[in-house]
Amino acid sequence: MPKLIKNGQLVDDNAQVLILDETQAPEELSLPEGPVFVPFAVWQAHKGQLSGRPGLGVWLDSHEDVAELAEDLGEISGVALNFPKFTDGRSYSAAALLRTRYGFKGEIRAIGDVLRDQFFFMQRCGFDTIQPKAGKYSDAQLEAALASLQDFSTPYQAAVDQPAPLFRRAQRAA
Repeated sequence: MPKLIKNGQLVDDNAQVLILDETQAPEELSLPEGPVFVPFAVWQAHKGQLSGRPGLGVWLDSHEDVAELAEDLGEISGVALNFPKFTDGRSYSAAALLRTRYGFKGEIRAIGDVLRDQFFFMQRCGFDTIQPKAGKYSDAQLEAALASLQDFSTPYQAAVDQPAPLFRRAQRAA
């Protein structure tokens, strides 16, 4: 079973991320049992049947707008945001919007081409689960990446995980 980083721990991934190929239509799809992240198109096609299903999440590609999912956030347990390539940073903004503007408290998962160098910044933007591509990292490499998330004791900048910048949090003698 593949591993991922979730809430600061290395855990087994029991959720499936459903990916459609060119021949599959969202309307005709049958879903597997258990926790699953479905593409946004599948959610739109089956919203009535899927609403409130335990363990159901929706994944958005980087070009899809989280605002289109905003009204449905109470019906799903998680949102996965795809990084089609490591240079595409639109999913950072989407995660921040989900946490700040839409107040989403569920799981936000980074999927796709996520690299170890990005893990810290993903957490700062609101991601609580980081799922690298299968086979990209060994368990030992993920353990080392998890330990490296503690390299920075106090971030200077404001972000989703710490809304006040350091100069606002620092106590200084008068």
